[in-house]
Amino acid sequence: MASMKDIAVKCGVSIATVSKALNNRDDIGEETKDEIRRIARELGYHPNSSARALKTNKSYNLGVLYKEASGSGLTHDYFSRVLESFKNEAEQRGYDITFLSNSKKRKDRMSYLEHSIYRGMDGVMIAIADYKDDEVIELLQSELPVVAIDYVYNGRISIVSSNVSGMEELLDYIYSRGHRRIAYMYGEESMVTTNRLSAYYHFLHSRGIEVPAEYVCEGKYRDSYTAGVITNRLLDLKQPPTCIMYADDFAAIGGMNAIKDRGLKIPKDISVAGFDGITMAGQLEPKLTTYWQNTVDMGIEAARKLISLIETPKETPIVQYTIQGKLIEGSSVGKI
Repeated sequence: MASMKDIAVKCGVSIATVSKALNNRDDIGEETKDEIRRIARELGYHPNSSARALKTNKSYNLGVLYKEASGSGLTHDYFSRVLESFKNEAEQRGYDITFLSNSKKRKDRMSYLEHSIYRGMDGVMIAIADYKDDEVIELLQSELPVVAIDYVYNGRISIVSSNVSGMEELLDYIYSRGHRRIAYMYGEESMVTTNRLSAYYHFLHSRGIEVPAEYVCEGKYRDSYTAGVITNRLLDLKQPPTCIMYADDFAAIGGMNAIKDRGLKIPKDISVAGFDGITMAGQLEPKLTTYWQNTVDMGIEAARKLISLIETPKETPIVQYTIQGKLIEGSSVGKI
């Protein structure tokens, strides 16, 4: 394991200079800092601890990687509830949480793994992130205990919502109401999207229903405007669907507004369904038919499994845990 002395020898500077560079002191030049940090990374040096120390010492500090792309930040209904329950459970067990910095504007910015080690984090919960990002992959492939939400990665514990069974339950309800022309607006590419889309196709094909290509539309999560545009496109079809399923409840609200703007009534003229079960869904008129995801239990389970992985790693199985939700029938899906 590299030391500051190793870095100093490699760079031809004093140990004091290395220390100043790694601590971002102002009394040495930026070029010197950059060179010292580059050599430190090459040698595998971490400023606060080593991989061995991570296994033997505990800071009682858990990292949270939350890089949300839609711009909702911590107001995101789904993930905010996961984070809140994760935080509460961790605190009850004597742990604090720290968010991993994701600002690439800082000159002294570290990778997610470097930041985790620098802060002495015992483990990290990945709530949401770009899993194609090299830094996220580096974190997942490291020796640091990690638990991922709604993402399955070989060798890591995953806490996932019942996306497949939830879609099947929601579709089964819509089907039981007599609907056969069911459209689906899905969100951006992700494991959640892939699983839900597969469940949609499988359910309908298993019942002998061929899905027209124009019934399956790529949209965005939590984007009511895009949902409205897609809804109008679906309603303009020569044979429009009798029910439209949306990526989430916010998208469903955008679709409902577009339907009402055309002078149509829900569910008399067209039925709609969402996914998530946010509080607002039950306050709409008509009440939204949706699938409620148990985000509270997801956060609690993520904290429990991560702490178990830290405290008793040999006794903690590395598996996928599925948290079941439930169907909220609402009144936005009419009977044909």
